[in-house]
Amino acid sequence: MLNDLHSIKDLAGDEIEKSDSLRQVQELRIKYLGKKGIITGRIKSLGAVSPEDRRNYGQLLNEVKTYIEDLLCRSEKTFKAAELNRTLQTQRIDVTLPGYFIPPGHLHPTTQVLDEIVDVFTSLGFHVEEGPEVELDFYNFEALNMPKDHPARDMQDTFYITDDVVLRTHTSPVQVRIMKNNTPPLRVIAPGKVYRCDADVTHIPMFHQLEGFMVDKHITMSDLKGVLEVFIHKVFGTDTKLRFRPSFFPFTEPSAEIDISCVICRGAGCSVCKNTGWLEILGAGMINPRVFEMAGYDPEQYTGFAFGMGIERVAMLKYGIDDIRLFYENDKRFLEQF
Repeated sequence: MLNDLHSIKDLAGDEIEKSDSLRQVQELRIKYLGKKGIITGRIKSLGAVSPEDRRNYGQLLNEVKTYIEDLLCRSEKTFKAAELNRTLQTQRIDVTLPGYFIPPGHLHPTTQVLDEIVDVFTSLGFHVEEGPEVELDFYNFEALNMPKDHPARDMQDTFYITDDVVLRTHTSPVQVRIMKNNTPPLRVIAPGKVYRCDADVTHIPMFHQLEGFMVDKHITMSDLKGVLEVFIHKVFGTDTKLRFRPSFFPFTEPSAEIDISCVICRGAGCSVCKNTGWLEILGAGMINPRVFEMAGYDPEQYTGFAFGMGIERVAMLKYGIDDIRLFYENDKRFLEQF
């Protein structure tokens, strides 16, 4: 039995030595050390060896196995090194060739405009706050002076999750949350996604808004006008005019729609502005005393203003875009212009 192992050792050594490729070495590994290999078979039959011979037989079997493994590993390394050298010689890379140009990515136009707007307001001392997109009816409507069955709720086509939970229709709920947990003075902007059941060339179900508000003692409409003038001139240029038109929002009183002189015709009148020379850009007003009461503020002590705008709306006016859906169609021809 010991002579059998010596014969296997000599045969394996001779075959490995004569192998001329990595594939042959791998086949010999299977032949001798695989699941059905010669050495594996001898190990499985070790129990059949007589007890007096089993120790010597087992010791020699381990030595033969180790010897074959070492020979196979050395041969594999030799063939792999030779194969690598051949590859390096035949597939050498010419590092002097010019590289491939990979065009850099850039921010989406909506993000660019949002970042620009945030920079303007933070430079005026406003700080950024965020709130949940899945909002309670209380914060989205009731705390903003729109109780149940209030007709002003019809101004916004709402996605209801339950009777008391909605996808927020504006970022104004952030105003209520901040006021309920902080005391004036406050100077805050709240950008974020909002949702409404609406879709056409100027409306989409999900878009971006920015709510801004300031609360302190003796805040007036002139403060609102001053802040918005700085914003308009920073974003659209110092020659852009703005005007306030009386309007209605349940959470501000008085309320106003703010228009800017048409960015296309500069107020002369064109098809974009319907020959009026003006384009609507945002809504604003003085915070309704009822909203202060819901937030726990004394409306006799504090006043404030609030404003809200659609980021896509600002981008459309800034870049002369006539279809809001272009922002979300991922057409490279459109996006590459920004």
